[in-house]
Amino acid sequence: MEFNIGSMQSKSNLDCFLHRTTPVVSSKFLKECEIRKLNRLWHPSCDRESVEYFRLSDLWNCFNEWSAYGVGVPINLKNEDTLVQYYVPYLSAIQIFTSNNFREETESGDSETRDSFSDSYSDDSECDKLWTSSEEEAFDQDNLWHFNNRLGHLYLQYFEKSTPYGRVPLMDKLVLCSYLIPKSFAV
Repeated sequence: MEFNIGSMQSKSNLDCFLHRTTPVVSSKFLKECEIRKLNRLWHPSCDRESVEYFRLSDLWNCFNEWSAYGVGVPINLKNEDTLVQYYVPYLSAIQIFTSNNFREETESGDSETRDSFSDSYSDDSECDKLWTSSEEEAFDQDNLWHFNNRLGHLYLQYFEKSTPYGRVPLMDKLVLCSYLIPKSFAV
């Protein structure tokens, strides 16, 4: 991996880190018929002719090589030397909100994937837990910090409990999750 050291020396180490570790995902345009279905709180001006979006699978693909080898970030030392430090991405937490209420979907029988995921992933030997929306949820989603008013309906929530040194790389975690909840974590 090549670095343009000259251009990086004028930036702070934080700027270099953010520049090298921020994924770039190409966006697509939402079909006109889908624009009307958007949550008005997410897109207050839904009367626009075009709305850009990206797929989670495209975002996950940005991390594929970084998860295997790390991403190199040039670090400027005080003596004006530069070295490259490698960082490996991990999944610490994620929440996915949708404009659909999955309680209604549960009643229509489309919750099989979410329920089987919750059941199959409840092994106590695993440090990390995943919560997905279902009828048996432990708390009332409508009162969850009033997110319903702002973000939509909580579809999936994951918090890693392992220490950073005990975590598997991001892509390994996403591949595991994609087997368990294919619609949410398509890799």
